[in-house]
Amino acid sequence: MSFDGLGLSQSLVNAVLEKGYETPTPIQAQAIPAIIERRDVMAAAQTGTGKTAGFTLPLIELLSKGSKAKSNHVRALILAPTRELALQVSENVEEYAKHSAVSSFVVYGGVKINPQMQRLRKGVDILVATPGRLIDLHNQNAVKFDNVEVLVLDEADRMLDMGFIHDIKRLIAKMPPKRQNLMFSATFSDDIRALAKGLINDPVEISVAAKNTTAKSVTQSVYAVDKSRKTALLSHLIRSNDWQQVLVFSRTKHGANRLVKQLERDDIVGAAIHGNKSQGARVKALDGFKSGEVRVLVATDIVARGLDIVELPHVVNYDLPNVYEDYVHRIGRTGRAGASGHAISFVTADDAADLYGIERFIGELIPRAEEPGFEPTSPVPERALDARPIKPKKPKKAKQPFNKPKSDKPNSKKPNNGGSGTGPRRGGSKKPAAKTDDNAQSPWAKRQSVGGNGQRRRRPNND
Repeated sequence: MSFDGLGLSQSLVNAVLEKGYETPTPIQAQAIPAIIERRDVMAAAQTGTGKTAGFTLPLIELLSKGSKAKSNHVRALILAPTRELALQVSENVEEYAKHSAVSSFVVYGGVKINPQMQRLRKGVDILVATPGRLIDLHNQNAVKFDNVEVLVLDEADRMLDMGFIHDIKRLIAKMPPKRQNLMFSATFSDDIRALAKGLINDPVEISVAAKNTTAKSVTQSVYAVDKSRKTALLSHLIRSNDWQQVLVFSRTKHGANRLVKQLERDDIVGAAIHGNKSQGARVKALDGFKSGEVRVLVATDIVARGLDIVELPHVVNYDLPNVYEDYVHRIGRTGRAGASGHAISFVTADDAADLYGIERFIGELIPRAEEPGFEPTSPVPERALDARPIKPKKPKKAKQPFNKPKSDKPNSKKPNNGGSGTGPRRGGSKKPAAKTDDNAQSPWAKRQSVGGNGQRRRRPNND
């Protein structure tokens, strides 16, 4: 099958061919015709499957046939959990829409809001946004949802994991009830289906990969190592194998900064990218990594979800993730679009339980590897795979309904718990306003120790 047979106009097909794509991926072949037919869609697709083009191409096709957006109005909204992912999606829209009259724009937190407000005055056909900044813009009447025709939730599972559920519901309540809804997620957990129940109408369900599976194009390996020698092992592997482009995952922001400094002592140029970095610093680090000026990019999970690096050869889990599903997303940064990749995980004796949990989650044992001179004092034994499925748990209800407060402003009254500010809220207390840093958890996020799919939630770790 070619893109010509999916119902796309010739200008869109030409834009796709100019990017070097000749054959649609499975997610594109199924999603594009359904979206063009104005059907609601629930699609389960891992990163690297071409899912972004799976909804941006038909979206441009639909909007190219209607009238332009009015001042301060948008015709289609694409919600993304992080700035990086929002920028990536926006770039795709611009590239595919270059032969059409469809306009697009992207808004996110961490930068000045006034330039975004000025651009929105002209109206935008496709607006890509992070939830927190979109709420801020709507509260200031900079963007109106009266004419929204299509709503897209990209990486819905990540948005729920980051606590954006109430933000999403508040935004949806402002939109016309008659609209097309598209939901893309790595998996369909109970949490995702609970959100979809009141949002999606008679959807076309698409699944292009088995749940929790890793890409076959990625070679995985585990190195057992003492915690004190992880940095030395990383430096040794980079230099001895002459790795020129390595994406390294750190569990914390502080750990990412520290690792970059330690690598620089070995004359390995690195850069850190995480939520505490300004948008300018993050763009500079990513551009340097793509151009080859930066050899090692150290990232935290939240910001790395939107990274799209062509033919990235190596991913290193310097720290194992707290959430098992993040392992799949991490190593999915390499081995994309048919290219091969290598994913390495450093595991200490204290990480053994997490390693066994990840292996159970992905349904396979990860091969062990050894590096002479870095043998651990406390080995991590390989054990038989636990084939029992991880049972999902029902999502817990929020303590308060999202639409109960009349104002988004924080309560100015002092707490009645001795001034600590940590006690339970009184019935008349108000919830705080949405934060503009979209890489932090939503201010209404309920911290839980167990996720909706039976995994542990990410622990508070200054990330």
